[in-house]
Amino acid sequence: MTFHSMWAELLPVGRSSASGGYRRFAWTGADADCRAWFRAQAEARGLTYEVDRNGNQWAWLGDPAEGDAVVTGSHLDSVPDGGAFDGPLGVVSSFAALDELRARHVKFTRPLALVNFGDEEGARFGLACVGSRLAAGQLTVEQAHRLTDADGITLPQAMERAGYDPDIIGPDPERLARIGAFVELHVEQGRALDLSGDQVGIASAIWPHGRWRFDFRGEANHAGTTRLVDRRDPMLSYAETVLAARREARLAGAVATFGKISVEPNGVNAIPSLVRGWLDSRAADQATLDTVVNGVEEAAREYAKAHGVELDVVRESFTPVVEFEHALRDELARILGKDVEGAAGLTVPVLGTGAGHDAGILSGTVPTAMLFVRNPTGVSHSPAEYAAEDDCEAGVTALADVVEGLACR
Repeated sequence: MTFHSMWAELLPVGRSSASGGYRRFAWTGADADCRAWFRAQAEARGLTYEVDRNGNQWAWLGDPAEGDAVVTGSHLDSVPDGGAFDGPLGVVSSFAALDELRARHVKFTRPLALVNFGDEEGARFGLACVGSRLAAGQLTVEQAHRLTDADGITLPQAMERAGYDPDIIGPDPERLARIGAFVELHVEQGRALDLSGDQVGIASAIWPHGRWRFDFRGEANHAGTTRLVDRRDPMLSYAETVLAARREARLAGAVATFGKISVEPNGVNAIPSLVRGWLDSRAADQATLDTVVNGVEEAAREYAKAHGVELDVVRESFTPVVEFEHALRDELARILGKDVEGAAGLTVPVLGTGAGHDAGILSGTVPTAMLFVRNPTGVSHSPAEYAAEDDCEAGVTALADVVEGLACR
């Protein structure tokens, strides 16, 4: 199958007719359809298919036991009403790159694996990169078992309902020890390549980032009969904190977003008793991130005190700065920095990113690198996310070149 035929086949899965975005959440029907698609693609190519203890899917060419494997892939799940490219572009491109290498009649000297990591976006259980975090030992079994979705369903319950055994999840050092290099291709979540005029770039680092939950607790009361001076309204403190996050991020040259909120009792004519908001913040370095988050929390506590509201702040997840291995990054630059006749001299842009990825999680365990494909709008996590056909094809070719350079020496 061609890249475009695979893309067309996957495109309708989990797509909302109302928003045009995707709702491919972990361990749901849409996720099962994506997983079935991955398995079918693997088997159609004669690859050895397996699912690891954490639900991540693998398709192997060659013997995994030989070790020093080259692995590529990404994820197939989505954020709520997300775009088509974030994650799936890397998975579809991995199969297309393998097809291109077979058409080149190359000889593989190292095992190759294609992977679909489970629950990368964290849309259902609130924690990103669950599959890779479990495999790398960055999420304990106990922590994973406590993850719960908005309907009160735990991760183990969801896995069991989907036909997987939650009792075997946990660190997978033996599997990760087989990997000599992991290269993840991803649509760029920004406009750096569009501005530079390049189709493909190489990642330098992932900014440190995390998620913090702010619980503002006030007093529920009647919206029509309670005097303004008598109110303990947590919505006011929350609203002021949203503005504070914008201010702190702008002053520090970082980003901070309150993109999710939960309100109780959530009635039009009721003053809330609880407003729970989630802060996502990212910065180029740890010191800047600390400055932003501390500034937001300090402001939130001042606002809460002024309105007679209680505040709890909980850090739900955190990923420190990820510097991709320089040797592997430089090797990608060497492989891609050639013209069509193989002569060196082309410049491949190297850029940082504020988005988290499975490659970032695995970087502490195995050598990792990333390729970015141009996104002309810079929009991501939205139905408007986009990459042009020729840029996607350029990404496939670049990934094939990289895999050939790493696994066919």
